[in-house]
Amino acid sequence: MEAAQRREWILKELSEAKTPQSATKLARQLGVSRQIVVGDVAILRASGKPVQATPRGYVLQTPPAGNVTVASCHEAAQVLEELYTIVDCGCGVLDVTVEHPVYGEMCAPLQIFSREEAEDFVKRLEVTQPLCCLTGGVHLHRLQCPTPAHEQRVLKALQEKGFLQT
Repeated sequence: MEAAQRREWILKELSEAKTPQSATKLARQLGVSRQIVVGDVAILRASGKPVQATPRGYVLQTPPAGNVTVASCHEAAQVLEELYTIVDCGCGVLDVTVEHPVYGEMCAPLQIFSREEAEDFVKRLEVTQPLCCLTGGVHLHRLQCPTPAHEQRVLKALQEKGFLQT
């Protein structure tokens, strides 16, 4: 398969995938090395394709329609409860942002859309600390809400649990 065809195939796979796709998995399917896939993705990104690298693999960035940013505050021990609250309302967590006094705004992609993905994320936090620990628990999440009703439901649930900063 030629390089251009391979890149088109990668875009198609990412557009059809429900979960992030690792470079290793894509490479195995293509019969090439992981480095080839990483290079192809770099070229796709440089050409303006909305491919985003997450800790679990590559995803195509979602369109901004239906996204809402919320200010949240909680202790590190409440991360899983917050994530469950969001995904149980049918929404996803696109990223987390904190304001650091030296570095300024720091944003990390999350792409969490299920309880399983939330549990995987929290398990990885066992060896480190979440970004919200840098700011006394205060952070922003960009949420993907499929409909306005989902948005209202998740905002109400987060408010009831005391996570929302107003």
